[in-house]
Amino acid sequence: MLVLADDLTGANATAVRFARRGMRTLVTGGPPRPCPSAPDVLVLDLATRHLPGVQAARRVVAGASVFPDAPLVAKRVDSTLRGNPGAETAALLHVLDARPGPPVRALVVPAHPEAGRTTEGGIHHVHGVPIADSEVARDPFSPVKSSCVIAAFDAIDRTIAHIPLDVVRGGAAGLARALSDPAAHVLVCDAVTDADVEALAVAAASCALGGEPRWLPVDPGPFGAALATALGTVPTGCPVLGVAGSLSRLTREQLAETERRLGARWLDVGDEPDPVRVAADLVALARTGPPLAGIRTRPPDRIDPLIAARLPVLLGEAVKRALTARPFAGVYATGGDIAGAVCTALGADGLAVETEVQPLVVAGRLVGGPHDGLPFAAKGGLVGDADAAVACALHLRMSSTRPGGLPTAPGPVFNPTPSTATPGIRPSGSSLRSPRRPGEPPE
Repeated sequence: MLVLADDLTGANATAVRFARRGMRTLVTGGPPRPCPSAPDVLVLDLATRHLPGVQAARRVVAGASVFPDAPLVAKRVDSTLRGNPGAETAALLHVLDARPGPPVRALVVPAHPEAGRTTEGGIHHVHGVPIADSEVARDPFSPVKSSCVIAAFDAIDRTIAHIPLDVVRGGAAGLARALSDPAAHVLVCDAVTDADVEALAVAAASCALGGEPRWLPVDPGPFGAALATALGTVPTGCPVLGVAGSLSRLTREQLAETERRLGARWLDVGDEPDPVRVAADLVALARTGPPLAGIRTRPPDRIDPLIAARLPVLLGEAVKRALTARPFAGVYATGGDIAGAVCTALGADGLAVETEVQPLVVAGRLVGGPHDGLPFAAKGGLVGDADAAVACALHLRMSSTRPGGLPTAPGPVFNPTPSTATPGIRPSGSSLRSPRRPGEPPE
């Protein structure tokens, strides 16, 4: 996948969204030099944020030529719509239209809920304030004059339509129908939460997998990463192994969120599971490709203290057997007894705690034993908000890749650089420099 970014900070922020989903991601400031491993996602910083629109468009056209056969190309735009989002998107649409395949349509999702950027009624906000009323309106180089997202893309000479929030949240079928409208070449979508972004990605993928259109995601990172995942365009590595023994209502809600937002799949087991059978079923489930494959207990008709005491040991043995049979990105355990039993079954001396994903939700790596260094996240059954399990799964997937998002095993040589520098892009090996300011001589 190729992502064309407008500045280095944005390129890095976007790359994190892909890395969190287990994709090997490389950020570069020009035609990339040869490196020992091939990334899944190349994020190319074109430094166009403060350029005049014509020059910015020219750089986008040149950047798109770096990987002309990329199955998915995305346009990274600023989360507050500074710069040249319209001119750059128009240029990229023109390039992609010239390539063989179904018609290309831009899907504009400027929301970045985690950073407080949301879109509702076609108006873009920063922490609830319309962007034209916020500090970005006074940016010395790229002031934002309108909070209307469509206005930011008025340089595109194509039909633009708006997908309101009630349609985004109205169900997958209705949203897919709205996205399939052939009359609109550019769709500007409302989104307020991460769940809204995921819903848009799933619906867009269902349209594209049906034959057409080809989507050009235009966003600050979250939607592009979600769409790549939903399309299956980019491999997302090994799944996370989940194990849940808590019977609390909160835990059930958290696991349901992983199904809804990540496409996680869970095996429901009784209170006296056979570890051999459960492990075999879990490995088979993992082979179907979900980002998280897990075991969860069914609430019993009545609680037997003796059976309840044996359950963590049985689940721990099942996890051990599954990890022996195939690799997983990490282990997510909910329920204190369950987490302790899993660590014991895996022969770990302890957990090297690295971070708190949410209050009282810890993550780190196992220490000692045959699974030394395995990413591990644990929480109590009554801990965390509804997103806790999703946050842990995404954290574990990111932790399973080494720094930079590149694989630990050697890969093919990666060198798409042409023999001469691509026009409009910094030559390989050059240092990152500040972009030209408006009014400076053209390149």
